[in-house]
Amino acid sequence: MIRKNLMIKRELENAINALLGTQKAIFIMGARQVGKSTLLSTMFADRNDVMWMNGDDPDVQALFKDMSSTRIRTILATHRFLVVDEAQRIDDVGLRLKLITDQVPDVQVIATGSSSFDLGRKVNEALTGRKREFHLFPISFGEMVAHTNLLEELRLLPHRMVFGYYPEVVCSPGSERTVLKELSDSYLYRDILSFDGINKSDKMVKLLQALAFQIGSQVSYNEIGQLVGLDPKTVERYVDILEKAYIIFRLGSFSRNLRNELKNSRKIYFWDLGIRNAVIGNFSFIENRTDAGPLWENFVIAERMKRLVYQEGFTKSWFWRTQQQNEIDYIEEEDGQLSAFEFKWNEHKANIKCPTSFASAYPNATFKVITPHNIDDFLLL
Repeated sequence: MIRKNLMIKRELENAINALLGTQKAIFIMGARQVGKSTLLSTMFADRNDVMWMNGDDPDVQALFKDMSSTRIRTILATHRFLVVDEAQRIDDVGLRLKLITDQVPDVQVIATGSSSFDLGRKVNEALTGRKREFHLFPISFGEMVAHTNLLEELRLLPHRMVFGYYPEVVCSPGSERTVLKELSDSYLYRDILSFDGINKSDKMVKLLQALAFQIGSQVSYNEIGQLVGLDPKTVERYVDILEKAYIIFRLGSFSRNLRNELKNSRKIYFWDLGIRNAVIGNFSFIENRTDAGPLWENFVIAERMKRLVYQEGFTKSWFWRTQQQNEIDYIEEEDGQLSAFEFKWNEHKANIKCPTSFASAYPNATFKVITPHNIDDFLLL
């Protein structure tokens, strides 16, 4: 059992620690409640030279609006670090943080944000070459294995596929439904619906529900639009916003050699299955579900993507499908080497072979089926 007073070490901690005391501004992006503030609180627990501000607070917004270099020096005094939570709520935050970085070089800025659309565009131009950006997701399979052990986490796979990995969910055994309802009701739409042009909140909710039912399947913006009452371009724009709010992510189709490979298709997955299941109101046990296969596919791909992001490598990811319905769940390319993977929750279906058309077109590619039995090989190595 995980208790709330136990801190789960996050994989980003070492990378962020390595930058402390440098001239680089640090930005940590991720959905609300994934643990950005907890991560920083843990890292700075024994320091008294950190000033904390929250961009959601009106007085902090007013302070930054009327900021001058003289005033900010006075406020910061002898502090060496300034942490600004939910920085995207501050007007012209990129220029404001640039002012601090330029005029108070002894103070290192660390900012968090729950929207890469909002904060990313505000700081990229202002601090080009002078910042490092990190992305934090709900707790990962690997982080939980490090916190407990592999056997314990393998036993909990059916539970994680229903309730996900949000920190408060993980740390509240027995109260997962209540926590996820609060997360989805109070936080999920808070940043999404604040974007300019999102004036059809009911359509956004319906869109998110439609996407939740299509995990593991190809997504057509035309078909989704007809289902929820939006034109395809609006669907695409809303999907882009959902992705930049760290709720979903897109996986494109791999195409290189065959004329009949799908070239412009996409699948959409959720970063957290607890949120996905909250959106559709289904917390049934995995044994009683008809969507166990898609849930497993979403789980494994999301966990793999977390790991790839944290490792900051150059691995590229796709799915593969042809017009004749031959398909592979997941393709990776690293240093020119292609690796293909199928994901099967039912281990009795694990003896499938690589599609002949793929094997012929890409003879040097490897192929592997990932089940709960060998998931550690895929997510920990």
